[in-house]
Amino acid sequence: MNDVKDGVLRRAVMAPIAGVLAGALLLTGVGCSTSTETVDSTELTLQENAELRERIAEIEASLAFCQDENDALSGQNSDLASALTQAQADLQVANATSRPAAAAQPMSAFGNIEGAEIFQRGDSIVVAVAGDVLFSSGRASLKNDAKKTLDRIASVLNATYPGQVVRVEGYTDNDPIRKSKWSSNEHLSAERSLTVEKYLVSRGVNNDRIYAAAFGPSNP
Repeated sequence: MNDVKDGVLRRAVMAPIAGVLAGALLLTGVGCSTSTETVDSTELTLQENAELRERIAEIEASLAFCQDENDALSGQNSDLASALTQAQADLQVANATSRPAAAAQPMSAFGNIEGAEIFQRGDSIVVAVAGDVLFSSGRASLKNDAKKTLDRIASVLNATYPGQVVRVEGYTDNDPIRKSKWSSNEHLSAERSLTVEKYLVSRGVNNDRIYAAAFGPSNP
């Protein structure tokens, strides 16, 4: 009887202990699974960090290349700007050198052209022909005698000043226009300067070196 009791008692005591041991084993098993997941996560993070570092290195290399390209282009831009400045300076020197040569041509080359006055204006030689020699009042068509004067002027321009720019200036008096097809003295002076320009071109003056300007009554 006692043995039976002792056996029951042992089983009663051993059952909780077995349950505790089973629980311990179970807990130990859970602990091992968490550690493995942590290791995997760490390895993944390290891999991602390595990939990010490689990407950063590639971006830094690209940035350095772009910076080198930018420095090279900036240098080229600076060189071009210097070349442009030098070219402009050379052009100014060339212009300054050529102007005195043009002015050095003797005004006497025009001789005694009837109806024309020859004088110097700065570096330019001026051949002034009175408006009433060239045109009738309020008109923009040349008089027949005026063509003889312009013929002689064109001859000198072609022979003595073949490379010089010619400006034809048109003027009028300052009397208001009342009975004329021209709307203003400025308009009339423009037509007169164009008429003279066209005539000189017809007498051999290169069209690429001659142009017209109109002053109207601003300098009658």
